[in-house]
Amino acid sequence: MADADTDSTPLDRDELVAGIDRTRADLARTIDAISDRVSPKKNVERAVDQIRERVSQIDPIVAGAVAGAVVIGVTVLILLRRRAR
Repeated sequence: MADADTDSTPLDRDELVAGIDRTRADLARTIDAISDRVSPKKNVERAVDQIRERVSQIDPIVAGAVAGAVVIGVTVLILLRRRAR
């Protein structure tokens, strides 16, 4: 018994091969995307790229001031420890 919604139009061999090739290419792209998402190496690369992007947005003057404050803080801490001895 044939379904009323489906037409039984004959497909030629070239159309079938083209459809299979499209499906194969789509599947290959999907597999590549999945393997890219789950790859630990790629995930690390993406994280490093994000950190580099954030660091590049930091104002150099502010970064210098923070680095100076850290150096001064460490120096004071060392001096206080030496005096305590």
